[in-house]
Amino acid sequence: MSHFTTTDGTQLFYRDCGRGQPIVFVASWALDSRAWGPYMLHFQELGYRCIALDRRGHGRSDDPGHGYRLDRLADDLAELLEHLDLRDVSLVAHSMASGEATRYLARHGRGRVARAVFLAPTAPSYVEGSREPWSMDEPTTAAVLAAIRRDLAYWLTDNANDFFLPAETGTTPEYMQYTIDMICGVSLQALVECFRAKRVDLREELRNLPVPLLVIHGNRDVSEPVQQGRATAAMVPDGRFLEYDGAPHGFYHTHYERLVADIHAFLREAGVMPRAA
Repeated sequence: MSHFTTTDGTQLFYRDCGRGQPIVFVASWALDSRAWGPYMLHFQELGYRCIALDRRGHGRSDDPGHGYRLDRLADDLAELLEHLDLRDVSLVAHSMASGEATRYLARHGRGRVARAVFLAPTAPSYVEGSREPWSMDEPTTAAVLAAIRRDLAYWLTDNANDFFLPAETGTTPEYMQYTIDMICGVSLQALVECFRAKRVDLREELRNLPVPLLVIHGNRDVSEPVQQGRATAAMVPDGRFLEYDGAPHGFYHTHYERLVADIHAFLREAGVMPRAA
């Protein structure tokens, strides 16, 4: 476990475990590297090197009060890869992190990243006039941000059931509370500004994505509807799509066993072999 300092003077925390081909995990809006703990243990034991970053304002990273636009967040990711001198990276990004990964590849190319997996990605575009009916419009965004500003803990508790579908998936109240507590530890400014940061037009960047992409999305996702994953995969020249029946937005937890199997199959098909092999 360690920190590095970005070019704008922000100290960012990351976890770096194991040896072998690198997998870099980037968490969704409001979550941090702890969300990837089971994945890091799993792939580390298989013989991979696993790295996960705490976004600025999140977890154990600095809260500088600035730098929450997508370009800077993508540059933070780039500077982590440069700091560790990682090559042939497999990038795994959940939700908002798909936008960071897309912008990273647009700004920094494929010199270090060779392939990507997007779990429940954000919409290819939120720009008015190009936005699809299932994408969040400005009034809805304003209402969500007002609720977050007014009473974050209540908003999180009120949305936890849709996020995890505990009645169907068996997610425990304890794990839902653990997630709520994680998010409540994030800078409110970071939450608000990062929520807005994802509202960009990435269509051209996705059409020119320079690496193979696997998109996995659940069809019970109310945070980022499954149509977004379908559209993202269709735009990418070397894109592939898997749809999970009954999976919610929090399927990184609810469908963990299936996800690690599908991610591993994608890596092996690309020739990314565990160190033990």
